[in-house]
Amino acid sequence: MYNFRTDLASERRDLYQKANNLSNEIDGIESTKEEVNENIKVERVKITNENGEKAIGKPIGNYITIDVKKLKIAQEEEITKASEILSNELKKVIDMHIDSQGEVLVVGLGNIYVTPDSLGPKVINEIEVTRHIINYLPQYVEEGTRMVSAISPGVLGTTGIETVEILKGIVDNINPKLVIVIDALASRSIERISSTVQISDTGIVPGAGVGNTRSEISKKTLGIPVVAIGIPTVVETAVLVNDSLDLLIQKLQDEAKSNDYLNQLKEEDNYEEIKEALIPQDYNLIVTPKEIDDLIENMKDIVAQGINLSL
Repeated sequence: MYNFRTDLASERRDLYQKANNLSNEIDGIESTKEEVNENIKVERVKITNENGEKAIGKPIGNYITIDVKKLKIAQEEEITKASEILSNELKKVIDMHIDSQGEVLVVGLGNIYVTPDSLGPKVINEIEVTRHIINYLPQYVEEGTRMVSAISPGVLGTTGIETVEILKGIVDNINPKLVIVIDALASRSIERISSTVQISDTGIVPGAGVGNTRSEISKKTLGIPVVAIGIPTVVETAVLVNDSLDLLIQKLQDEAKSNDYLNQLKEEDNYEEIKEALIPQDYNLIVTPKEIDDLIENMKDIVAQGINLSL
């Protein structure tokens, strides 16, 4: 399998196709693209068999990627539009697994004190929880309201407990029908940082994208469906250098300074060579944009509003 350092199924598919010079879709993978407007695009990738699973290293299931351009300068109207798109896609995925009354547990993974990793806990603060009201004050709740509870379990370094162990205890006690997990991801593209949302119904392996893999959170480990919502907030230095090299070559080509070598270099993925050069000196850092605070706030609003609308 090709060596990926990205949590996004669409990126993994593209990298596999490029590495194997494939012009057609990979056997076992189906995909569609939709352009909502000039700033929002939706790509749906479905892995249908073991061949697709092995090719890109993602479990059989559905993966929806929502790209939101110009998020750094997005106004309230644009954020609302993005949250509506997220809500529609999320609701379709939820409806595949439970009915309209099934209880849902929303889980925000990450460390609220580390900005690129704070998305999950910040979203939890905005979730409209109803379980306690339905249990203790049912007269104030509209009939048919779904039970929703939420938790931010912290990280292993501060709790000493694997997140999946905490969630198993909660699931066994409150018996939700489905879990929604929010987490920060890693990407192989600098333009996707805090501007892409991935929804999947196959669960999540926290920390996998940055080489700090934790125990899997999925139907296999919790016994109920797990829908993951992830947003890339970091990239490796090797990714940054590789993308910057492509941009430099593009600039030289635009200025008519290209040659056969540059054309060949542009077509190749130089990530592995760059990574090999950086790793011995411990220079392959995990990096994030300087505007990450604002980007996280915007993405927090999009995800929280999207979840609330869908539930």
